Amino acid sequence: MQKYPAYIVICIAYIFGSGSLVMFGIFCYVGSLHLARLGLNEGGTLFFDFCLSIVFFLQHSGMVRKPFRRFFSRLITEAYVSAFYAILSGIVLFAVIIFWQVSSNTVATAKGALRLLLRVIFAASLVGFYWGTKALGFFDPYGIRAIKYRLRGKKPKEIPLTISGPYRFVRHPLYFFVLLMIWSNPYLTLDRLLFNVLWTTWICLGAFLEERDLVADFGEAYGEYKRKVPMLLPWRIHPSWPE
Repeated sequence: MQKYPAYIVICIAYIFGSGSLVMFGIFCYVGSLHLARLGLNEGGTLFFDFCLSIVFFLQHSGMVRKPFRRFFSRLITEAYVSAFYAILSGIVLFAVIIFWQVSSNTVATAKGALRLLLRVIFAASLVGFYWGTKALGFFDPYGIRAIKYRLRGKKPKEIPLTISGPYRFVRHPLYFFVLLMIWSNPYLTLDRLLFNVLWTTWICLGAFLEERDLVADFGEAYGEYKRKVPMLLPWRIHPSWPE
């Protein structure tokens, strides 16, 4: 593997991966950034936003499935597959945020103490998300791990089943904290309600699909984890999994 093309791919993956995540966080906090106004009517606005979301869901969830990754690895070097997935996901997520259209109808607005509480929940969800990524230890959202190992002439190590930090309370803490980010905006316009419902549904469905892969990867060890720890909602004060 040539070093300079590899480093270029790594840099692009970092830029689009981290950049799109930051923009998504800002979008969750403030709502639409009004970057592209298409002048659509109310029905057109909601339909356009719906289509934007579906495109992202299909790209993000479709490309992460093992059959597609096996197919994609025939087209490019296998070590690059995860990085290109991160780059394409970042590009599509940027498109969603840039072209998201705003409805003129407001469903609800939180004020006073409730508004402050929602802002505190959003801040707490950011801290929780960071906690979840640190607990994993091997977190590789930009797909650069395989490239770095390939540059060193080594094979990537097997990823262990990590059960620490927030993973002792809930099996998918990163999804849980993203759901808190999504629903903690105090200004609920009709397009934002559409966003919240669609993305919540997709996250829940994605968690179920991911569980099948995790059971296939870790077998009975993950089966026991499933039996003891809730999937998305940490309903116990004390952790469900021992240290």
